[in-house]
Amino acid sequence: MGRLILRRLLATVPVLVLVTFGVFLLIHLVPGDPVEAMLGESQDAVAKETLRHELGFDQPLYVQYVTWIGHVVQGDLGRSVRTHQTVLDNVSHRIRPSLELAVFAMLISLCVAIPLGIVTATHRNSVIDSLGTSFVLFGICMPNFVIALLLIFVFGVTLHWLPISSYTDPFDDPVAGLRSLMLPAITLGLALAAVIARTLRSSLLETLADDYVRTARAKGLAEWTVVRGHALKNALIPVVTVLGLQFGTLIGGAVITEYIFALPGVGRLVVDAVFARDYPLVQGVVLLICVGFIASNLVVDILYGWIDPRIRYSA
Repeated sequence: MGRLILRRLLATVPVLVLVTFGVFLLIHLVPGDPVEAMLGESQDAVAKETLRHELGFDQPLYVQYVTWIGHVVQGDLGRSVRTHQTVLDNVSHRIRPSLELAVFAMLISLCVAIPLGIVTATHRNSVIDSLGTSFVLFGICMPNFVIALLLIFVFGVTLHWLPISSYTDPFDDPVAGLRSLMLPAITLGLALAAVIARTLRSSLLETLADDYVRTARAKGLAEWTVVRGHALKNALIPVVTVLGLQFGTLIGGAVITEYIFALPGVGRLVVDAVFARDYPLVQGVVLLICVGFIASNLVVDILYGWIDPRIRYSA
């Protein structure tokens, strides 16, 4: 297992280098002068040259990259032009709502997707399978903002059961915090549950057709024992892949959902920074999101070895 972890860690090094280079070019690929975009054309030339010097834009491109990487290695991702706070300070104030939303949405999706995937796979071509497939198609095809608006209209406007545009920290008030996260978590969780259920159903159907499963049935084991004890663990490998990728997406990509429900998360922070032309903040936050994706993929690779010993021993 240690050998597998070491190989996966070494494999992430070139990926991190490419990610940092791509994020660094983010500002320089923007049409026009980034300094004029941040300050506007009304500012005088002295202010523009001062900001250009502070950001290092008056240096050659390779010098800027080496300088920026040196700061990143030391934990300095830059400073916001708008708030004059460091990127890490800005993110630290916004990461908790995004993490809470991601974890809550993930729990909702798992509670829905795993039973649905198992039931539809074990009742193939039945009415239950047809209903489950319809739900999967609805969750995959329906945009998140449409689901959000439907939930707001039903549970917020019509029934007045849940708040629609407020955030309360669950650590300060657990009940109010869960209520404020319920609608956005359901919005993200339903779409994710559809993807997980479809993946689990396909993987479980393939696993149930293997020889060792037929052998277990021939021994007289109950169907639920065969599914739970023999087929399910192997069928979860593709599901782990989906979970690892989607968790990073939930943290950094729930921009529309956070805006609709007025959640002060990382996704909303990126959009606000883009609108304010705060490119250092955009650059730093995008880098952190990319590193989060890489870390989630690394965790998935390690979980592969735990779920399937064949992967562990072949590493």
